[in-house]
Amino acid sequence: MSIQVVRAHLAKHPAPDALDAQRDQYDKAERFFKVPSDVAVEPLNVGTLTAEWLRPAGARPDVTVLYLHGGGYAIGSVKSHRHLAAAIAKASGARALLIDYRRAPENPFPAAVEDAVAGYRWLLEQGQTPGRIVVAGDSAGGGLTVATLLALRDAGATLPAAGVCISPWVDLACSGQSYQTKAASDPIVTRDGVGRMASWYLAGADPRTPLASPLYADLHGLPALLIHVGGDEVLLDDARQLAARARAAGVEATLDVWPEMIHVWHWFLGMLDEAQRAVDGIGEFVRSATSLMTAPTRGSA
Repeated sequence: MSIQVVRAHLAKHPAPDALDAQRDQYDKAERFFKVPSDVAVEPLNVGTLTAEWLRPAGARPDVTVLYLHGGGYAIGSVKSHRHLAAAIAKASGARALLIDYRRAPENPFPAAVEDAVAGYRWLLEQGQTPGRIVVAGDSAGGGLTVATLLALRDAGATLPAAGVCISPWVDLACSGQSYQTKAASDPIVTRDGVGRMASWYLAGADPRTPLASPLYADLHGLPALLIHVGGDEVLLDDARQLAARARAAGVEATLDVWPEMIHVWHWFLGMLDEAQRAVDGIGEFVRSATSLMTAPTRGSA
C-alpha cells in the first residue's frame, strides 16, 4: 500500500483532544496491528514496571532490543507498540523487551529516563551482555533512547552496543525550522500538540535540560546510532541536528531520511510497504551492531 492510504486512514481517525481518549485510541492499535504468529508474547514485571518479552521463533537468546515506545511521554504503551517491537525483534533475529515506563503528566521528567535505565540494568542483572543489547525507540522513545545512553554513560555504566532512534523527538524546546516548513505535510505531529506534551513532561524544567532534550547534551562516548526520519515530518530537523551533533562528538551516526514518509511510518506495518523495509533495515543494523561489537564501551563516571 502507499503513503496516501495511510494519510487517508489518519484523516478518518483524527486524534481526540482529551488525554485519556488519546491514550485509549492509541492502545486500540493492538486490535488492528497484530503481532506475527511466530512471535511469542510473555508479560512480566521488570522491577515495578509492566513489560513484555517478545520472542520470535529462532531468535538468539543472547541478543535483546530494549524498546521504548513513543507517544510524547504522555500516551503509548506496550499495547500500542507491541506489533512494532515484535517486528523489529523478528527482523533482528533477537528478542525484544518492551517496557511501560511511567508517563506524564502523572510522572514528569525524569521518571521515564529512570525507568528506561532501570530496564537496561535489569537486563544486566539477568546476565545479558551489554554488547548484545540495543536500545531503540520511536518519537519520544527515540529521544528517550539517547537520554538513556547519556544517563548510563554519566553513571559510568558499560554501554549497550548501539541505539536506534525512529523519528526522534530530542528537542523539547521545539526550535527546529521543520515545525514550520513541514507543518502542511505532517498529518500527525503539530507544534502545539508536542508543546503541550513537553509542558506535561517537563513540569517546569528547562526544555534544554540534556536528559530531557538530548539535542543539547554532550554526546561524546555514545555507541553507534541509527536514525530514521521521514522527509515529510516536522521532526525532520530534530533528526538531522541529532545526527550532526553526534558526528561532531565522534559518534558513529547513520541518518536515513525517507522521502515522502511521515512520523514513525514504521508503525503502519501491513498498510505501508516502506514500513516493513524500514524495519528490515533496523534489523540489519541490530544484527551488525551485536555481532561486530568487539569490546563494550564504558561511560565516564
